[in-house]
Formats: sequence, C-alpha cells, structure tokens
Amino acid sequence: MKKVINCYKENNPVINKKLREVSVEEGMEIATELFNILNERKDGIGLAANQVGIDAAVAVLNVREPIILINPKIEEQWDEIDYYEGCLSYPNKGVHTKRYKNVIVKTAQSESGWYFSGVESSKGKGSWEASTKQDQEQRLLEAVCVQHEIDHLNGMTIHDRENKPEPIVNKKSVGRNEPCPCGSNKKYKKCCL
Repeated sequence: MKKVINCYKENNPVINKKLREVSVEEGMEIATELFNILNERKDGIGLAANQVGIDAAVAVLNVREPIILINPKIEEQWDEIDYYEGCLSYPNKGVHTKRYKNVIVKTAQSESGWYFSGVESSKGKGSWEASTKQDQEQRLLEAVCVQHEIDHLNGMTIHDRENKPEPIVNKKSVGRNEPCPCGSNKKYKKCCL
C-alpha cells in the first residue's frame, strides 16, 4: 500500500494535482484503505485519495450507502444550487459553493453510469412524508459529495469553487426636491411620486 499522510501535520504534494488513473484492482485496494481511514476518523462522509497523499483517481463516500469511485468523470449535471460545504482537508473552513442537484457519473467499474439526484421524489400525504424529506436531503448530500470528491481527484478544492456573492451597492436615491431623473426638469416630488 502507498504511504498515507496526515494532511494536518504533513505537507500534501498532491492535494492540488490532477490524479493518475488506476486499474480497477488497484483502485479497490486504495478504496479499502480510504474506507478504513474514514471509519477510524468517524468525522467524514467522503474521502479522495489525494487527501491522504495518494496519487490515484479514487474516492469513496458513505452517505446512504458505501460508494467507490475509480477514475470517475462527470458526464452530465443540471439544476444548479447553492450549497454550504465543509472538507476534511480544511476543518472548520467551510464555504458556500455552486453545485448541481443532478449528476451522472461514469467510472472504471463495470456498474458505471450512476445517476445521483437530490430532486424531490413524489409528493403525497401520509405518515411517510417525514422520511421522504429526509431521504431527499440524504440524496442531495450524496450528489454534492460525489461532485466534491471528483473535484478533489481533479486537483480542485472547495475553495476553488467558493461562491462569493457580489456586494449589494445602493444607488444614490433621488431626493424629493432634486430634479427628476426622467428628464422633465421638474422636482422629483411633483413629477414621479
């Protein structure tokens, strides 16, 4: 197995690097190590190989069920949303990002072509509504996590995706006794109020 680093204490030379593609067999070995790290840490839902210093396009996540991504590529994504994300590599430094509710991902595994969606499923009335909302939130979290981990494998972090809203600048308002901006040369209070 490759040397695993503690990215809090050691320099991480591959955190901003596009990672090399690997065989499915090598990817499965690395994925096992990544799941072991996640289980040991108990504070994350996803981990990419480069977060622990491994140069391999492999990531794992465990939101609704354990998922392994080997050499993943996003084929399609739609329904952009704002989302607040955190990252194990940058504890307590979460940021607002733009992500997508729907994403289709192709991987090296034979069961590729996965569709992740955080879109509301069906609407209805009944005692199961609360669990339906919780399921939708879990599916959205899973879709965002997939995008987050694939970004890592391409050398991107949440800080590269940060959505910094433009500041709102108030335009100077026209006073009641100033000339009207419509061009009538009348005082504003007599013209356009």
